[in-house]
Amino acid sequence: MSSDAATGGASGLGIAFVGCVTEGFRSLEHLLRRGERIQTIFTLRDEIAAKTSGAMRFDELAERHGIPLVKVKNINDPEPVERIRALAPDLVLVIGWTQLVKAEILRAPRYGCIGFHASLLPQYRGRAPINWALINGESRTGNTMMLLEEGVDDGDILAQREIPIGIEDTCATLYEKVAESEFDMLDEVLPLIRAGQMPRRKQDPSRVSVMPKRRPEDGVIDWSRPARRLYDWVRALTHPYPGAFTDLDGRRVFVWKAALAPDATTNLGPGEVAVEGARLIAGTGDGYLHLERVQADGEPEVPGLEFAAVHLPGGRAKFTGVSTRVPA
Repeated sequence: MSSDAATGGASGLGIAFVGCVTEGFRSLEHLLRRGERIQTIFTLRDEIAAKTSGAMRFDELAERHGIPLVKVKNINDPEPVERIRALAPDLVLVIGWTQLVKAEILRAPRYGCIGFHASLLPQYRGRAPINWALINGESRTGNTMMLLEEGVDDGDILAQREIPIGIEDTCATLYEKVAESEFDMLDEVLPLIRAGQMPRRKQDPSRVSVMPKRRPEDGVIDWSRPARRLYDWVRALTHPYPGAFTDLDGRRVFVWKAALAPDATTNLGPGEVAVEGARLIAGTGDGYLHLERVQADGEPEVPGLEFAAVHLPGGRAKFTGVSTRVPA
Protein backbone atom coordinates (compact mmCIF):
# COMPACT_ATOMS: atom_id res chain seq x y z
CA MET A 1 0.00 0.00 0.00
CA SER A 2 1.27 3.44 -0.88
CA SER A 3 1.87 6.00 1.85
CA ASP A 4 -0.86 8.09 0.23
CA ALA A 5 -3.37 5.26 0.67
CA ALA A 6 -2.21 4.59 4.20
CA THR A 7 -2.98 8.15 5.21
CA GLY A 8 -6.52 7.97 3.91
CA GLY A 9 -5.93 8.70 0.22
CA ALA A 10 -8.15 11.67 -0.38
CA SER A 11 -6.45 15.04 -0.43
CA GLY A 12 -8.99 17.19 -2.18
CA LEU A 13 -9.14 15.73 -5.70
CA GLY A 14 -12.73 15.51 -6.89
CA ILE A 15 -13.19 12.55 -9.23
CA ALA A 16 -16.06 11.76 -11.58
CA PHE A 17 -15.97 8.04 -12.35
CA VAL A 18 -17.19 6.48 -15.62
CA GLY A 19 -17.31 2.69 -15.88
CA CYS A 20 -19.44 -0.32 -16.70
CA VAL A 21 -17.55 -3.64 -16.84
CA THR A 22 -15.71 -5.68 -14.20
CA GLU A 23 -12.42 -3.88 -14.79
CA GLY A 24 -13.96 -0.53 -13.88
CA PHE A 25 -15.89 -1.94 -10.93
CA ARG A 26 -12.76 -3.37 -9.34
CA SER A 27 -10.77 -0.18 -9.87
CA LEU A 28 -13.58 1.85 -8.32
CA GLU A 29 -13.57 -0.45 -5.30
CA HIS A 30 -9.83 0.16 -5.01
CA LEU A 31 -10.26 3.93 -5.22
CA LEU A 32 -12.86 3.81 -2.47
CA ARG A 33 -10.57 1.70 -0.28
CA ARG A 34 -7.94 4.41 -0.78
CA GLY A 35 -10.41 7.01 0.43
CA GLU A 36 -10.54 8.91 -2.86
CA ARG A 37 -13.34 11.45 -3.22
CA ILE A 38 -15.68 10.07 -5.87
CA GLN A 39 -18.25 12.75 -6.69
CA THR A 40 -20.53 10.76 -9.00
CA ILE A 41 -20.49 7.36 -10.72
CA PHE A 42 -21.65 7.20 -14.34
CA THR A 43 -22.54 3.81 -15.80
CA LEU A 44 -24.68 2.32 -18.59
CA ARG A 45 -28.42 1.92 -18.37
CA ASP A 46 -29.44 -1.57 -17.30
CA GLU A 47 -30.87 -2.60 -20.68
CA ILE A 48 -27.65 -1.58 -22.44
CA ALA A 49 -25.38 -3.12 -19.81
CA ALA A 50 -27.27 -6.41 -20.24
CA LYS A 51 -25.93 -6.60 -23.81
CA THR A 52 -22.36 -5.69 -22.82
CA SER A 53 -19.78 -8.43 -22.14
CA GLY A 54 -18.53 -8.31 -18.56
CA ALA A 55 -20.94 -5.59 -17.41
CA MET A 56 -21.44 -5.06 -13.67
CA ARG A 57 -24.13 -3.36 -11.61
CA PHE A 58 -22.84 -0.41 -9.57
CA ASP A 59 -26.05 0.20 -7.62
CA GLU A 60 -25.13 -1.48 -4.34
CA LEU A 61 -21.59 -0.09 -4.31
CA ALA A 62 -22.83 3.45 -4.93
CA GLU A 63 -25.53 3.15 -2.27
CA ARG A 64 -23.13 1.72 0.31
CA HIS A 65 -20.76 4.66 -0.11
CA GLY A 66 -23.41 7.32 -0.53
CA ILE A 67 -22.29 8.27 -4.04
CA PRO A 68 -24.78 9.50 -6.68
CA LEU A 69 -25.19 6.97 -9.52
CA VAL A 70 -26.16 8.16 -13.00
CA LYS A 71 -27.13 5.62 -15.68
CA VAL A 72 -26.69 6.78 -19.25
CA LYS A 73 -27.28 5.63 -22.79
CA ASN A 74 -24.21 7.50 -23.99
CA ILE A 75 -21.79 9.43 -21.78
CA ASN A 76 -21.59 12.11 -24.49
CA ASP A 77 -25.31 12.91 -24.41
CA PRO A 78 -26.16 16.45 -23.25
CA GLU A 79 -27.49 15.46 -19.80
CA PRO A 80 -24.42 13.53 -18.56
CA VAL A 81 -22.13 16.15 -20.11
CA GLU A 82 -23.88 18.89 -18.15
CA ARG A 83 -23.79 16.85 -14.96
CA ILE A 84 -20.04 16.39 -15.30
CA ARG A 85 -19.53 20.08 -16.01
CA ALA A 86 -21.60 20.97 -12.93
CA LEU A 87 -19.37 18.76 -10.78
CA ALA A 88 -16.28 20.72 -11.93
CA PRO A 89 -14.14 17.65 -11.18
CA ASP A 90 -10.38 17.65 -10.90
CA LEU A 91 -10.28 14.35 -12.79
CA VAL A 92 -12.62 12.19 -14.82
CA LEU A 93 -11.58 8.53 -14.58
CA VAL A 94 -12.90 6.40 -17.45
CA ILE A 95 -12.22 2.75 -16.61
CA GLY A 96 -13.94 -0.25 -18.18
CA TRP A 97 -16.05 1.81 -20.58
CA THR A 98 -17.26 1.02 -24.09
CA GLN A 99 -17.66 4.47 -25.68
CA LEU A 100 -15.17 7.09 -26.80
CA VAL A 101 -15.31 10.21 -24.64
CA LYS A 102 -15.77 13.36 -26.72
CA ALA A 103 -14.35 16.86 -26.40
CA GLU A 104 -17.10 18.30 -24.17
CA ILE A 105 -16.14 15.89 -21.40
CA LEU A 106 -12.41 15.90 -22.12
CA ARG A 107 -12.35 19.66 -21.46
CA ALA A 108 -14.43 19.50 -18.26
CA PRO A 109 -11.97 18.34 -15.56
CA ARG A 110 -9.15 20.45 -14.19
CA TYR A 111 -6.40 17.88 -14.81
CA GLY A 112 -7.97 15.94 -17.67
CA CYS A 113 -9.63 12.61 -18.33
CA ILE A 114 -7.65 9.48 -17.51
CA GLY A 115 -8.32 5.98 -18.78
CA PHE A 116 -6.70 2.62 -19.28
CA HIS A 117 -6.12 0.54 -22.39
CA ALA A 118 -5.30 -3.17 -22.09
CA SER A 119 -2.16 -3.19 -24.21
CA LEU A 120 1.34 -1.76 -24.28
CA LEU A 121 0.44 1.34 -26.26
CA PRO A 122 0.97 2.39 -28.96
CA GLN A 123 0.61 -1.29 -29.93
CA TYR A 124 -2.88 -2.78 -30.13
CA ARG A 125 -4.84 0.44 -30.17
CA GLY A 126 -8.55 0.00 -30.86
CA ARG A 127 -11.10 -2.58 -29.78
CA ALA A 128 -10.66 -5.90 -27.95
CA PRO A 129 -6.87 -5.69 -27.40
CA ILE A 130 -6.73 -8.67 -25.03
CA ASN A 131 -8.75 -10.84 -27.39
CA TRP A 132 -6.58 -9.89 -30.36
CA ALA A 133 -3.36 -10.49 -28.41
CA LEU A 134 -4.50 -14.05 -27.67
CA ILE A 135 -5.74 -14.62 -31.22
CA ASN A 136 -2.37 -13.50 -32.55
CA GLY A 137 -0.48 -15.86 -30.22
CA GLU A 138 1.36 -13.11 -28.33
CA SER A 139 3.50 -14.09 -25.34
CA ARG A 140 2.94 -10.78 -23.57
CA THR A 141 0.51 -7.92 -23.38
CA GLY A 142 0.12 -5.10 -20.91
CA ASN A 143 -1.91 -2.22 -19.60
CA THR A 144 -1.46 1.50 -20.16
CA MET A 145 -2.71 4.39 -18.04
CA MET A 146 -3.12 7.42 -20.29
CA LEU A 147 -4.62 10.85 -20.73
CA LEU A 148 -7.64 10.61 -22.98
CA GLU A 149 -7.70 12.65 -26.18
CA GLU A 150 -10.18 12.94 -29.05
CA GLY A 151 -8.32 10.29 -31.04
CA VAL A 152 -8.46 6.53 -30.38
CA ASP A 153 -6.00 5.48 -27.66
CA ASP A 154 -3.48 8.12 -28.74
CA GLY A 155 -3.13 10.17 -25.54
CA ASP A 156 0.02 10.67 -23.50
CA ILE A 157 1.14 7.68 -21.44
CA LEU A 158 1.13 8.12 -17.65
CA ALA A 159 2.18 4.59 -16.63
CA GLN A 160 2.46 1.09 -18.08
CA ARG A 161 2.69 -2.48 -16.82
CA GLU A 162 3.76 -5.50 -18.88
CA ILE A 163 1.72 -8.69 -18.43
CA PRO A 164 3.03 -12.10 -19.59
CA ILE A 165 0.58 -14.39 -21.39
CA GLY A 166 0.77 -17.99 -20.16
CA ILE A 167 -0.24 -20.99 -22.23
CA GLU A 168 -3.36 -21.52 -20.06
CA ASP A 169 -4.45 -17.87 -19.94
CA THR A 170 -7.84 -16.95 -21.36
CA CYS A 171 -9.45 -13.59 -22.03
CA ALA A 172 -10.96 -13.82 -18.53
CA THR A 173 -7.70 -14.52 -16.70
CA LEU A 174 -5.85 -11.82 -18.63
CA TYR A 175 -8.51 -9.22 -17.86
CA GLU A 176 -8.16 -10.18 -14.21
CA LYS A 177 -4.44 -9.42 -14.43
CA VAL A 178 -5.19 -6.18 -16.27
CA ALA A 179 -7.61 -5.07 -13.55
CA GLU A 180 -5.08 -5.80 -10.81
CA SER A 181 -2.36 -3.84 -12.64
CA GLU A 182 -4.57 -0.76 -12.51
CA PHE A 183 -4.47 -0.66 -8.72
CA ASP A 184 -0.72 -0.23 -8.75
CA MET A 185 -0.80 2.45 -11.44
CA LEU A 186 -3.52 4.40 -9.66
CA ASP A 187 -1.45 4.26 -6.47
CA GLU A 188 1.58 5.52 -8.39
CA VAL A 189 0.04 8.29 -10.49
CA LEU A 190 -2.69 9.91 -8.36
CA PRO A 191 -0.24 11.20 -5.72
CA LEU A 192 1.93 12.65 -8.52
CA ILE A 193 -1.06 14.49 -9.99
CA ARG A 194 -1.90 15.91 -6.58
CA ALA A 195 1.70 17.10 -6.31
CA GLY A 196 1.51 18.78 -9.73
CA GLN A 197 3.85 16.23 -11.35
CA MET A 198 1.78 14.61 -14.11
CA PRO A 199 4.17 11.87 -15.47
CA ARG A 200 3.18 12.12 -19.14
CA ARG A 201 5.08 11.04 -22.26
CA LYS A 202 4.14 10.94 -25.92
CA GLN A 203 3.41 7.70 -27.75
CA ASP A 204 5.88 6.58 -30.42
CA PRO A 205 4.00 6.91 -33.77
CA SER A 206 6.39 4.45 -35.46
CA ARG A 207 5.11 1.60 -33.25
CA VAL A 208 1.36 2.10 -33.70
CA SER A 209 -0.92 -0.83 -34.52
CA VAL A 210 -4.73 -0.57 -34.56
CA MET A 211 -7.06 -3.53 -34.11
CA PRO A 212 -10.59 -3.72 -35.57
CA LYS A 213 -13.80 -4.08 -33.61
CA ARG A 214 -14.96 -7.64 -32.97
CA ARG A 215 -18.56 -8.81 -33.33
CA PRO A 216 -20.14 -12.01 -31.95
CA GLU A 217 -20.54 -13.38 -35.48
CA ASP A 218 -16.76 -13.14 -35.95
CA GLY A 219 -16.30 -16.09 -33.59
CA VAL A 220 -16.79 -18.81 -36.23
CA ILE A 221 -14.07 -21.48 -36.13
CA ASP A 222 -12.10 -22.15 -39.31
CA TRP A 223 -11.07 -25.78 -38.85
CA SER A 224 -8.48 -25.52 -41.63
CA ARG A 225 -6.26 -23.47 -39.28
CA PRO A 226 -3.52 -25.17 -37.23
CA ALA A 227 -4.45 -26.57 -33.82
CA ARG A 228 -2.42 -23.99 -31.92
CA ARG A 229 -4.14 -21.11 -33.70
CA LEU A 230 -7.55 -22.59 -32.91
CA TYR A 231 -6.59 -23.18 -29.28
CA ASP A 232 -5.73 -19.48 -29.09
CA TRP A 233 -8.99 -18.65 -30.88
CA VAL A 234 -11.10 -20.51 -28.31
CA ARG A 235 -9.36 -19.08 -25.25
CA ALA A 236 -9.54 -15.56 -26.72
CA LEU A 237 -13.32 -15.71 -27.16
CA THR A 238 -14.51 -17.74 -24.17
CA HIS A 239 -16.51 -16.40 -21.21
CA PRO A 240 -17.40 -13.59 -20.63
CA TYR A 241 -17.33 -13.08 -24.41
CA PRO A 242 -19.82 -14.56 -26.94
CA GLY A 243 -17.62 -17.58 -27.69
CA ALA A 244 -15.99 -19.46 -30.56
CA PHE A 245 -18.52 -21.49 -32.54
CA THR A 246 -18.96 -23.93 -35.36
CA ASP A 247 -21.86 -25.69 -37.09
CA LEU A 248 -23.17 -29.23 -36.76
CA ASP A 249 -26.00 -30.26 -39.07
CA GLY A 250 -27.22 -26.65 -39.32
CA ARG A 251 -27.04 -25.99 -35.58
CA ARG A 252 -24.59 -23.65 -33.90
CA VAL A 253 -22.18 -25.28 -31.44
CA PHE A 254 -19.95 -23.29 -29.07
CA VAL A 255 -16.53 -24.49 -27.96
CA TRP A 256 -15.85 -22.84 -24.59
CA LYS A 257 -12.71 -24.71 -23.59
CA ALA A 258 -10.17 -26.72 -25.54
CA ALA A 259 -6.70 -28.16 -25.14
CA LEU A 260 -3.99 -29.16 -27.54
CA ALA A 261 -3.95 -32.92 -28.14
CA PRO A 262 -0.65 -33.79 -29.82
CA ASP A 263 -0.97 -37.42 -28.68
CA ALA A 264 -4.30 -38.06 -30.47
CA THR A 265 -4.16 -41.06 -32.80
CA THR A 266 -7.56 -41.04 -34.52
CA ASN A 267 -7.26 -40.06 -38.18
CA LEU A 268 -9.41 -36.91 -38.46
CA GLY A 269 -9.57 -34.25 -41.15
CA PRO A 270 -10.25 -30.56 -40.42
CA GLY A 271 -13.51 -30.22 -38.49
CA GLU A 272 -14.02 -33.95 -38.03
CA VAL A 273 -14.73 -34.91 -34.41
CA ALA A 274 -14.64 -38.28 -32.71
CA VAL A 275 -14.55 -39.85 -29.28
CA GLU A 276 -11.07 -41.14 -28.50
CA GLY A 277 -10.89 -42.83 -25.12
CA ALA A 278 -12.11 -40.30 -22.54
CA ARG A 279 -11.83 -37.30 -24.88
CA LEU A 280 -13.72 -35.61 -27.68
CA ILE A 281 -11.08 -34.92 -30.33
CA ALA A 282 -11.33 -32.55 -33.31
CA GLY A 283 -9.12 -32.49 -36.38
CA THR A 284 -7.66 -29.20 -37.62
CA GLY A 285 -5.49 -28.09 -40.51
CA ASP A 286 -2.45 -29.22 -38.55
CA GLY A 287 -2.89 -31.29 -35.38
CA TYR A 288 -5.73 -32.03 -32.98
CA LEU A 289 -7.77 -30.34 -30.27
CA HIS A 290 -9.39 -31.88 -27.20
CA LEU A 291 -12.81 -30.22 -26.90
CA GLU A 292 -13.29 -29.97 -23.14
CA ARG A 293 -16.42 -27.77 -22.81
CA VAL A 294 -19.03 -27.64 -25.57
CA GLN A 295 -22.54 -26.23 -25.94
CA ALA A 296 -25.17 -26.82 -28.57
CA ASP A 297 -27.24 -23.69 -29.14
CA GLY A 298 -30.19 -23.65 -26.73
CA GLU A 299 -28.70 -26.30 -24.45
CA PRO A 300 -26.49 -26.14 -21.33
CA GLU A 301 -22.72 -26.07 -21.60
CA VAL A 302 -21.37 -29.60 -20.94
CA PRO A 303 -18.12 -31.63 -21.01
CA GLY A 304 -17.11 -32.79 -24.47
CA LEU A 305 -17.94 -36.45 -23.84
CA GLU A 306 -21.41 -35.57 -22.59
CA PHE A 307 -21.98 -33.52 -25.74
CA ALA A 308 -20.77 -36.43 -27.86
CA ALA A 309 -23.14 -38.89 -26.14
CA VAL A 310 -26.10 -36.77 -27.28
CA HIS A 311 -24.97 -35.31 -30.60
CA LEU A 312 -22.55 -37.91 -32.01
CA PRO A 313 -24.63 -41.11 -32.02
CA GLY A 314 -22.07 -42.90 -34.17
CA GLY A 315 -19.18 -41.47 -32.19
CA ARG A 316 -18.10 -39.32 -35.11
CA ALA A 317 -19.30 -36.21 -36.98
CA LYS A 318 -18.04 -33.17 -38.86
CA PHE A 319 -18.19 -29.52 -37.88
CA THR A 320 -18.26 -26.81 -40.53
CA GLY A 321 -17.46 -23.11 -40.59
CA VAL A 322 -14.98 -20.77 -42.27
CA SER A 323 -13.78 -17.56 -40.59
CA THR A 324 -12.76 -14.45 -42.47
CA ARG A 325 -11.41 -12.68 -39.37
CA VAL A 326 -8.48 -14.87 -38.26
CA PRO A 327 -5.22 -13.02 -39.02
CA ALA A 328 -2.94 -14.75 -41.50
